[in-house]
Amino acid sequence: MLSKKTKYGLKALTYIARNQGDLPVPVGEIAECENIPQKFLESILLTLRKSGVLGSKKGKHGGYYLRQEPTEIKMTDVMRVLEGPIAMVPCVSLNFYEKCDDCPDEEKCSVNKLMIQVRDNTLQVFRNTTLADLSGK
Repeated sequence: MLSKKTKYGLKALTYIARNQGDLPVPVGEIAECENIPQKFLESILLTLRKSGVLGSKKGKHGGYYLRQEPTEIKMTDVMRVLEGPIAMVPCVSLNFYEKCDDCPDEEKCSVNKLMIQVRDNTLQVFRNTTLADLSGK
């Protein structure tokens, strides 16, 4: 299941993409319009800022803004920042591979074979989806 952190992060990014003009979008505005607890949202946006997806500006007209065009922000990058590995089990992860403790032979493992298919199909969707696709921008 998708975590609330990731769900809220996607909603916030979509909101920023739709509403970003010359000024950054204030956290309070995003929280209110998207029905996200503000303290939790601040933590999520900070994570996205540290990863380089968002920039921020302090002060009276402060808030968050996209550091790239929505067409350049791929869901693979966002999902890995917010959710971690895309693979459901570590033995099929491309970036965070770990051998499963309870599996003597990955070549014969039926779970491994299934999860490779799930990973590959999920990656295809995420690689082919940008923030522009979600936000209509």
